[in-house]
Amino acid sequence: MTQAALNDTMDRSPASTPLRTLESAFHAMVARSRAEPAPPLTDRLDRLARLRAVVADNEERFRQAISADFGHRSAVETTIAEAMMVYGEIRHATKHLKSWMAPQRVATALQFLPARNRLIPQPLGVVGIIAPWNYPLQLTLAPALGAIAAGNRVIIKPSELAPHFAALLRETIAARFDPTELLVTGVEDEIAKAFAHLPFDHLVFTGSTRVGRLVAEAAGRNLTPVTLELGGKSPAIIDASADLEEAAERIAYAKLLNAGQTCIAPDYVLVPERSLQAFAEKVRAQMRRMFGTDPANKDYTSIISDRHYARLETLVADAAQRGAKILQPAKADDPNWKAHRKFPPTLIAGATEEMAVMREEIFGPVLPVLGYREPAEAIAFVNSRDRPLALYWFGKDRTARDEVLSRTVSGGVTVNDCLFHFAQAHQPMGGVGPSGTGVYHGEWGFRTFSKLKPVFYRSRLNRLADLYPPYGGKIARLEKMLRFMS
Repeated sequence: MTQAALNDTMDRSPASTPLRTLESAFHAMVARSRAEPAPPLTDRLDRLARLRAVVADNEERFRQAISADFGHRSAVETTIAEAMMVYGEIRHATKHLKSWMAPQRVATALQFLPARNRLIPQPLGVVGIIAPWNYPLQLTLAPALGAIAAGNRVIIKPSELAPHFAALLRETIAARFDPTELLVTGVEDEIAKAFAHLPFDHLVFTGSTRVGRLVAEAAGRNLTPVTLELGGKSPAIIDASADLEEAAERIAYAKLLNAGQTCIAPDYVLVPERSLQAFAEKVRAQMRRMFGTDPANKDYTSIISDRHYARLETLVADAAQRGAKILQPAKADDPNWKAHRKFPPTLIAGATEEMAVMREEIFGPVLPVLGYREPAEAIAFVNSRDRPLALYWFGKDRTARDEVLSRTVSGGVTVNDCLFHFAQAHQPMGGVGPSGTGVYHGEWGFRTFSKLKPVFYRSRLNRLADLYPPYGGKIARLEKMLRFMS
């Protein structure tokens, strides 16, 4: 949609006030970013400090709001997987921002000496963030603080599935930030449809691959660069050399964190055929140990909506109908599970490719387990599918490990555990192909939201004027020198 088409849509729509407000706020932010294109270090540090204060001063309110959106969200999970992650990212950016902002020395070719080359990081301008619902605090503010550190101004569109959180974030950001610095929009349908059509200088989207395609298409009409943090089916491979008990514990935790509503959760497990049943039973035992069988357990998070709950029921029913063995540490037909909108932890032993659970991202506490005969078969299975956002490998055989690492492509990898590559501030986070494009976190985010402008400083002692006409023998001599140096 062009800007003219957007305006036309707004003019014709009876519910156009939110769109007009958004457009007005966007243009005001663009004007300020063009008038003040490079905020100094002090301003950026101040904005990061205010962003930290938003979370620190309202941490309990955020926990309650997020829990209200989920129906129930484990307070511990909100603390460790959201608030603490944000604090760590801000601390890291604050510590290193001065060095990130410094011009970078770049080598200069011999024939241009004594000139100098430098790369100067510059803010892009205005960054848009379309945030998800599953980790609303962390996955909203992590890209935002990277964009702020790079000197940009930011507009955030929260998820409509997290309205309590969205309202609180909007209130608390507005209390500490000028609307031309950092702004949170409403979650109205018309804003969701129009947001990606605005001509941002960069756009970040976290969510499903299906919606990611639509966002990329809308942004492409303005040639807006995008960072897409998508999902997909992230595999865990259990090598024959692995400790099954250890792998079962770590996979059970990673799968059930946030009730499986995690984009980098292990989506299925490949295990040697002879160990399939034993491994599945060990995972089920670990799930029972961690979360018990009571759906009122406060450590276990609810599914975000009735629609998502029904989708998980359909996936499990399809697998059972197609011959898989369904393992659950609790009685799935207990009406209390559904009353709390908590889906019982579920293993699908002997899953096959034709099952729906193996064709779409699960995004819930359901774990298919498949057997393989040879390591090459597991690698081929992963490579026959879309490249995943994450891959997990368990084992002690370094040769087998390196074979998997060299022959598969994924957004990131954790070896002998799950999820924790995401928490590394010095490492980039991003997908590949259908699981996403672009990266952020730490300095990688600073670079994503900056233009590294190359600058050539010519020295007054340089003889580049020899290239100017009238041409003559001097060009022949210069050409001979350049050929010698090349």
